[in-house]
Amino acid sequence: MSSVELDERLVRDSYPVAELPLSQLRLMDDTRFPWLILIPRRKGVSEVFDLAAADRHQLWHEASEVSRMLKELSQADKINVASLGNVVAQLHVHLVARRRGDDAWPGPVWGHGQAQPYDLDELASMRDHLLARLDGLQLEL
Repeated sequence: MSSVELDERLVRDSYPVAELPLSQLRLMDDTRFPWLILIPRRKGVSEVFDLAAADRHQLWHEASEVSRMLKELSQADKINVASLGNVVAQLHVHLVARRRGDDAWPGPVWGHGQAQPYDLDELASMRDHLLARLDGLQLEL
């Protein structure tokens, strides 16, 4: 796998959780929404169609498996999956657990209010819960 330098905004706004077969999995630093990001470890990729076919399949497989796990963990009503790239061009896929009545419901989470950062205990707890659940997933195609 290629080593890829992450955009500084992704590093600043999120925490590493795990290395999946294709992607780095990161947790957005906002306790209002259980929010994960998948960042494929491929250089110079800004669009899903820039990936080789096998990598596209792997990315959506990872997104599906991690989304299912996140929905169960957070008891969300809906998982929003998006790859915008308007601010950060490096390809990354957002997986956001949404609940009816959350701070941004029913609108998008982007640009809504101020992020509420994790404190160290919350971060450790969330990361531990995610890692425990990731263990049971079939992430390799």
